[in-house]
Amino acid sequence: MPVLQRPSLKSLILAVALFLLTLGTCLAAGTQFAVAYANQQAASLDEFLRAFTLFYKDPAALLAGLPFAATLLTILLAHELGHFFACRHHNIHSSYPFFIPFPSLIGTFGAFILIRSPIRTTRALFDVGASGPLVGFVFAAPALLYGVLHSSIAPAIANPDPNQNTVIFGTPLLLRLLDALFHPGVNPHFLLLPPVGRAAWVGLFATTLNLLPAGQLDGGHILRSVNPRLHRSSTLLLPLALLPLGYFFWYGWYVWAALLFGLRFLRTAPIYDPIPLDPPRRFAAFLTLVAFILCFMPAPIFGL
Repeated sequence: MPVLQRPSLKSLILAVALFLLTLGTCLAAGTQFAVAYANQQAASLDEFLRAFTLFYKDPAALLAGLPFAATLLTILLAHELGHFFACRHHNIHSSYPFFIPFPSLIGTFGAFILIRSPIRTTRALFDVGASGPLVGFVFAAPALLYGVLHSSIAPAIANPDPNQNTVIFGTPLLLRLLDALFHPGVNPHFLLLPPVGRAAWVGLFATTLNLLPAGQLDGGHILRSVNPRLHRSSTLLLPLALLPLGYFFWYGWYVWAALLFGLRFLRTAPIYDPIPLDPPRRFAAFLTLVAFILCFMPAPIFGL
C-alpha cells in the first residue's frame, strides 16, 4: 500500500479554527453549569444566555467553564482521533476532526471526520466504526465517576421550573449504577453533577447517538461488519422505532428518526473483502453493545 498522505494544511487550519470556536461556546455552557452547581440549582437556559454576555462584559469569568469545556472537548477529540487513527492504520484517507460550535446548552453539536476513500474490508469497517465510541467511552466513564463522587444531593432539581427555563437531564444506566454504588438509596435524579460530570454526561449522550445501529453512523458500521442483512433491516426499521420514543419521552427522537430516514437514500459503498470478523473484533463488538446500553437514555433532556 502507498504511504498515506496527511490531510492538507488548509484542513488543519479549518479544524483548529472550529476547535477554538467550539471552545468558546463550551466555555459559556460550562460557566452556566459551574454557577448552577455552586448555587445548588438545575441548569437554566436563561443563565446560559447570560453567560454569553460575559464575552464582552467579563471574559475572565468564563474561566469557570474551563473544567466542563476541557473535559467535553477531550472526550469528543478522543472519539474522533479513534476514527482518525483507525483510518490511518487501514490506509483510508480522512480529514482531521472537525468540531461543530453551537450556542446550545451543551455548547456544541459534537465533532466528525470526513472519510475520503473507500473502506475496502469488513475488518476495516469495524475498526473505523468501533474505535471512536469505545475510546470516547473510556474517557467519559472516569469523568462520570469523578462527577458522581463530587456530586451534591439536590432534590429540587428533579422538578423543572417553567418560570426559569430550567432543564432536567436524564440518567443513563451507567449513572444509575454509580449512584447505587456510591449514594445508595438516593434517587439519581437528585444528583447535581459538577461541570466535569456534566461534560461526561454529554459524552455518554454523544456515544448513544453515534452507536444507533443504522445507516452510516458508527453503530451502523459496526452492525454492518457483523451482519450486513441485519444492518439493512435495522436501517429500515429504526426510524420507525424512534417515533414512539419521541412521543412518550423526548421530541428530539423525531429529529433523529427523520435524519436516519434520510440516510437510507445515501449510497452505501461496497465492501470488497467481506472476510468475517476475527474473535477479538467480535468481542469488541459486544463491548460496543454494552457501552450503548450503559449510555442510552429514553429521555435525555426534558423541561424545555
